[in-house]
Amino acid sequence: QDRVDVTLLGIGLTECILSGILSVNAKKVLHMDRNPYYGGESASITPLEDLYKRFKLPGPPPTSMGRGRDWNVDLIPKFLMANNQLVKMLLYTEVTSYLDFKVTEGSFVYKGGKICKVPSTQAEALVSSLMGLFEKCRFRKFLVYVANFDEKDPRTFEDIHPKKTTMRDVYEKFDLGQDVIDFTGHALALYRTDDYLDQPCCETINRIKLYR
Repeated sequence: QDRVDVTLLGIGLTECILSGILSVNAKKVLHMDRNPYYGGESASITPLEDLYKRFKLPGPPPTSMGRGRDWNVDLIPKFLMANNQLVKMLLYTEVTSYLDFKVTEGSFVYKGGKICKVPSTQAEALVSSLMGLFEKCRFRKFLVYVANFDEKDPRTFEDIHPKKTTMRDVYEKFDLGQDVIDFTGHALALYRTDDYLDQPCCETINRIKLYR
């Protein structure tokens, strides 16, 4: 019987990444799980019949849905920022041999009966229909600040303490309105709630930098 260096139980995202990192570093890995697919709660399930089994739905999928193998259903949304640590780890484990990354053109919000692109650059901020003229100028200054911000360089702080100043205070400093705060926090920083507003601003600023 072959000796293994590491035994991993569970094939969730964390375990799969750990297994990949160990494998490309010449470790023998035994990876086990009770499910017939990888990914755990973040899996993409195919064929459709397996999805029905996963959620204990009665009977097989209706014939009107076509072939089961034509379906690939994500259990959770998957959106990875292009330069974040997770993407770097995935590339390191050579998943590109069986996984494709697809570029997202941008984020959009619904306002005033229209679908509007969320501005992520200074140029887009100046032509965005999400803001009035003066707010565009304030948001542009905010984006300049975010682009120059470096938590290791106090010269870029501009009286904002990354560990003590809340994000709510940062928005007030740049006099940004509620609509701008909403799309910045949820479409750029990708927060699901407004709890981040009263947290230290460093993480939010870095999230916005990563989005841009």
